[in-house]
Amino acid sequence: MGATTTTSTTTAPQGRGRGGRERVLAAAARLFAVQGINATGMEQVAEEAPVSKRTLYVHFRTKADLVIAHLQDLASSGATLESALTRADVPPRERILGLFDPPPAADAAPVRGCPFIDAAAEFPDPENAVHSYAREQKLRMVELVTVLVTELGCREPAALAEQLVTLADGAASRAMVLDDAGYGRHARAAAEILLAHALPETA
Repeated sequence: MGATTTTSTTTAPQGRGRGGRERVLAAAARLFAVQGINATGMEQVAEEAPVSKRTLYVHFRTKADLVIAHLQDLASSGATLESALTRADVPPRERILGLFDPPPAADAAPVRGCPFIDAAAEFPDPENAVHSYAREQKLRMVELVTVLVTELGCREPAALAEQLVTLADGAASRAMVLDDAGYGRHARAAAEILLAHALPETA
């Protein structure tokens, strides 16, 4: 917030000085979704926002800083696979199966895959900050599923959680490649079988 006070309001058109960070993130999200992260330059983001390059670099010193902020914004927005797992108003089993439902922006074209996997693929070095953040989110995903299958009383919850998130990530990737928002229905059927076999026998 303090950074916005350093932006010149006398030389920039009205509307450019306020909310610069939010406009940069919104512009980056649009461009990253359409053309990918590495194909999007910082100057292009500044033009799309629109903000001056000085304002852009006040908020985001590097491209990696911008990408991580973008991923954090997605993670907190409820627009990722993981958001289905944290809904306290939904029973555990349905939260897990929600991983395979069409994404909130299913009417958007083209269909995008998991943004964390996409980012890790564009920054393949495991030591890269973007790749590390993406890995943290994928590990958090399996932790959330492990908690849910444990609540259900499933056998071998850690192994089952890995199987379920592998299905979810694979379905998201194929949905993107095939441009089919509903592709998760195939993985959902497999997940239902896995859960049925792992649930404890009831009398």
